[in-house]
Amino acid sequence: MPRASQQIEIKTPEQIALMREAGLVVARALAAMRAAVAPGVSTAALDAVAHDVIRSAGAVPSFLGYHGYPATICSSVNEQIVHAIPSTRQVLRDGDLISLDCGAILDGWHGDAAISVVVGEAPRPELAKLVTGAEEALWAGIVTAARAMRAGGGRLGDISAAIERASRQNKRYGIVRGYGGHGIGTEMHMEPFVLNYGKPGRGPHLVPGMCLAIEPMLTLGSPRTVELADGWTVVTADGSVAAHVEHTVALFDDGVWVLTADDGGASRLGDLLAGAARSTARP
Repeated sequence: MPRASQQIEIKTPEQIALMREAGLVVARALAAMRAAVAPGVSTAALDAVAHDVIRSAGAVPSFLGYHGYPATICSSVNEQIVHAIPSTRQVLRDGDLISLDCGAILDGWHGDAAISVVVGEAPRPELAKLVTGAEEALWAGIVTAARAMRAGGGRLGDISAAIERASRQNKRYGIVRGYGGHGIGTEMHMEPFVLNYGKPGRGPHLVPGMCLAIEPMLTLGSPRTVELADGWTVVTADGSVAAHVEHTVALFDDGVWVLTADDGGASRLGDLLAGAARSTARP
C-alpha cells in the first residue's frame, strides 16, 4: 500500500495503550481467518470473516476504501506477494500458501499485521520452511529493536540489517525490494519506511514512543516484482511462491510491546518485553 510522507509520530504511553486495543482487534481477525483457511474456501469468504470480527469490536477496517482499495484484507496466494484483492473466484487449494494482511482503526488509532498460512494438513516442506523463515526474520527485527532500546537506543537500520541477516540464513530466499514496513499510529502508513535489508547504524534514531509495522517479505526465487493491471496485486516476476508476515511494535526505553500479538510478544521476547506490556499482560 502507498505510504504517507510526513514526520515520525511519537506517541505517549497512553496513546500506545489505545493502539494496543486496535492491535488486539487485528490479532483476533487474523486468528479467525487462520482457523477458516481450508481447501475450497474463497479469499472473499476470508475477507468477510475479518470484516465481521473488526466491525463487531466497534472498529473500522483500515484497508477498506484506502486509496480506493475495495476490501477489508489483502489475501495474497502463492506468487502473489502483497495487496491481492479478495475474490469469490479465488478458491484455496490444498498446498497453496496464502498471506493475510489486515488492519483496523479503533478510536482513531491503527493496528496492522499479517500472517502466512499453508493450506491443508500436509504442507510441502519448502513452503512450511519459507513461512518459518519469514517469521524468524520478523522476530529478529523485533528482538533487535528491543535490545537497542534496552541499550539506550539504536537506529532504524539495525532492524533492517537484522531482518536481512535472518533472511540470508537460507540463501535460496529472495528478499523483496521496494516494499517493506512503515510507521503507524493516527494513520496506517507513516514515516519511517522500514526496509527489510540494509546496514546497521543508519537511518533515524530509535526512540521511545515510535511505533513501527515490521513486515518481511520473502520468496522462493527472485526478489523481483511485477504489479498487475488491477493496480494493487504485486507478484513475483519469476512466479515463485512468496510469504509475508507483519506485527505492529511500540518502542519503550525498557524494551518493546508487540501490539498485534495476543500475548504482547511475551513468548518470544522474554525479559525484553517492555514494562507497559508486562503490566497489562493477559493472565
